[in-house]
Amino acid sequence: MRLTVVDAPNEWSRFAEGSVERRMLCALSDELGTALRPKALLLENRSRVEVEGIDAEGRIVVQLVANQGAYKPSYRNKVMADLFKLLWLREGVPSAERAVLVVTEVVVQALGGWVATAAADLGVEVRVFDGIRTAPLSK
Repeated sequence: MRLTVVDAPNEWSRFAEGSVERRMLCALSDELGTALRPKALLLENRSRVEVEGIDAEGRIVVQLVANQGAYKPSYRNKVMADLFKLLWLREGVPSAERAVLVVTEVVVQALGGWVATAAADLGVEVRVFDGIRTAPLSK
């Protein structure tokens, strides 16, 4: 199924100024040298799906797991759901070449065991946001 990017009335969509998600996207944008913004995508059947970050050319798709505070086991479900979504988006957006999952430091626990290995094997880049910048997940 092919997806097309829908123009948004607001460049930042639901990410308020100063929000963790917005800071994550700004940090990743700076590091990759391209602006990443949240966008809605339209499926062929006219349904919409949100992507938390995509560049203007549609080459990079990004999902964020911005949880803060104490780790909860449910974060692992969010990580796996976003990994699945990224794989689907990379296949469905005709120009997409890269899929990037950005997580906060507390969420790194959800990437233990086979999850990080599976992400790497499937070509999803995982980066960790420390509050200022992102860095590749260290294994």
